[in-house]
Amino acid sequence: MSEEYDPMPSSRRLPKQTPTTIGNHKLSPATLMMGYGYDPALSEGSLKAPIFLTSTFVFEKAADGKRFFEGITGKRPGGGTAEGLVYSRFNGPNQEILEDRLRIWEDAESALTFSSGMTAIAILLLSHVRPGDVVIHSGPLYAASESVIDKILPQFGVGFVDFPAGATREELDAVMAQAKAKGRVAMIYLESPGNPTNVLVDVEAVHAARAAAFAGDAELPPIAIDNTFLGPLWAKPLAQGADVSVYSLTKYAGGHSDLVAGALVGNRSVIDKARLMRNTLGGICDPNTAWMLLRSLETLELRMDKAGENAAKVCAFLRDHPKVEKVGYLAFLEEGSRQEDIYRRHCTGAGSTFSLYLKGGEKEAFAFLDALQIAHLAVSLGGTETLASAPAAMTHLSVPEERKAQLGITPNLVRISIGVEDPDDLIADFAHALDSI
Repeated sequence: MSEEYDPMPSSRRLPKQTPTTIGNHKLSPATLMMGYGYDPALSEGSLKAPIFLTSTFVFEKAADGKRFFEGITGKRPGGGTAEGLVYSRFNGPNQEILEDRLRIWEDAESALTFSSGMTAIAILLLSHVRPGDVVIHSGPLYAASESVIDKILPQFGVGFVDFPAGATREELDAVMAQAKAKGRVAMIYLESPGNPTNVLVDVEAVHAARAAAFAGDAELPPIAIDNTFLGPLWAKPLAQGADVSVYSLTKYAGGHSDLVAGALVGNRSVIDKARLMRNTLGGICDPNTAWMLLRSLETLELRMDKAGENAAKVCAFLRDHPKVEKVGYLAFLEEGSRQEDIYRRHCTGAGSTFSLYLKGGEKEAFAFLDALQIAHLAVSLGGTETLASAPAAMTHLSVPEERKAQLGITPNLVRISIGVEDPDDLIADFAHALDSI
């Protein structure tokens, strides 16, 4: 871990520095999840951080309170970061430890936690846009994310221009020019792989197109990317030029289908704007949820590795089944294709969430889903259990039919998130369900 992690940017000043290296050996994120950012000496020697269920923190002196509020309100440099604990709408020990650990996975400058992934997305966008601005976004997006950009922000005079996830550099150049003609471009918002089709965005090409389109500008529109499907293990988009990775921590980071939370991880200058807005509006992750996430991060790599191995075996079975039209799994991308090239440059694994296109339509998709006995019929992903759903009829029901067809969100599409069960049991479950169609 790079030395930029020490000293920590949070309000806690630990009496003992948390090591990130041993000699010249750099410690891995998986190791640092066991204790980074926390000193047991501050909590009666407790090996794990307690849950700090308090709304209010006591100042030692009045001058401290003033100084902390100068940070919260932005009167002191730091983008809303307080020098001490103030009030649970702004900060808290559990949340700050969590933010310190989240940024480790992508070697990021800063991290910020929220009560949900959508809260993170909404505050990120609201902190950067103003009337007359334009947001550029890839498609498909998670339906709620698209609703914020395409339906809610336009009510406040913010326009948008979208492009297909697999767009080429030439197409991206055209999109940048089109957006600039409409107004100030406030943000470029990506999702890769796109939910639910698993189509990848070429982040490097987006970064290059932005550099060309806004050359000479004092401030470039930030590139934010929803990295929930592959991050933080199988994709690290900050390395390809993104400024912020957006996470639904509910998914792989939480990983047990028992919490809801979100995060922004990336460049401090971008995240600080969101921090100032979060300080005002609220939406911070609560202490109990933060504590549960600290627990989950300790096994994140183990769970994602196992789920990824299971998905490879399950998809190999599904690929040749006579009732399957296509499996949208990243390891099956056509060799030499643009998508395969993006995957090779951007990803270290194919993930465990994929799109399954059955032969037929909604009737066949529903019959398949209803026949499952191990996999659960539910709309989330990234948990220890296998989940399956019909996006066109569920998560993306609000998307207009014409746009769903354009994006490949068809009635015969089933989205599957593979868990950590025995892979042979999962294959037996899917085989039985396919036979019932």
